[in-house]
Amino acid sequence: MLNGVLLLHKEKGMTSHDCVFKVRKMLNTKKVGHTGTLDPEVSGVLPMCIGRATKIVEYLTDKTKTYDAEITIGFSTTTEDQTGEVVDKKEVQKPISEDEIDAALKQFEGTIEQIPPMFSAVKIGGKKLYEYAREGIEIERPSRKITIYRIKRTTPVTFEEGKVTFRFTVLCSKGTYVRTLAVDIGKKLGYPAHMSQLIRTGAGDFTLNECMTLEELSAVKEQGNVDEYLVPIERALNHLPKWEISDTLASKVENGAVLPMPDEFAHFAKEDRVAVFTSSGRCIAIYMKHPTKLELMKPAKILSQDKQS
Repeated sequence: MLNGVLLLHKEKGMTSHDCVFKVRKMLNTKKVGHTGTLDPEVSGVLPMCIGRATKIVEYLTDKTKTYDAEITIGFSTTTEDQTGEVVDKKEVQKPISEDEIDAALKQFEGTIEQIPPMFSAVKIGGKKLYEYAREGIEIERPSRKITIYRIKRTTPVTFEEGKVTFRFTVLCSKGTYVRTLAVDIGKKLGYPAHMSQLIRTGAGDFTLNECMTLEELSAVKEQGNVDEYLVPIERALNHLPKWEISDTLASKVENGAVLPMPDEFAHFAKEDRVAVFTSSGRCIAIYMKHPTKLELMKPAKILSQDKQS
């Protein structure tokens, strides 16, 4: 059975769920899950967990994301991207200087508040926002905290026909809407704006260069060596702290044992996780701080077998 992370280059025109469906069919397995939705018009890195790796979906979703985006300043849209209808327009009368733009971008670095767009899959009142939006209903959305680790303009600024465009790269936390970021950048510069193009170029340390398209996956499947192209669970979890244990302790871990807290993880918060490795380098579980017995650690997920805690 196939186990590992498939680094898919999602192409435009497909939903993330379309990709899951196609990969399930191609690899003849139901155990496939993606690690962070990409809108249909967005291309780029979409890690897909296969087999036993489906147990680590939530930990890969938490990884930082890197995007290459294009912003168009001069009008905004219903969807905050190039697919929506124009809702506000303000012609740019003169070029905006690169210094002014760079200074505006710099102000978004750090932890900021962002209001999710109406055309998004965020749920409020048991219903997805885009379902309200399609009914023509706009509802109040609570802002959420996101982190912009780095944002930088990557092309010269172009000015023509009352519009300004440029590209930028952004390294951000999960839950960041780059199209909302584009709208907010426009507001900072005094104009309506929207995101006119977006590519996800990285998820954690997975890059676009490592990814394969569905067409390439099909060719690899024909050759019968898909497993050679899957990222092992061990590498996929390399963003988590590592805890190497003895073989004696490994059998206890595989049975869900609660263990004494090592000093090196005593500072852990309740949301922190550690990847537990055997001496041979196999990741068998993910552990967390015990919620009531603070000197102990308990399994958050057992990876070495089908049962989960």
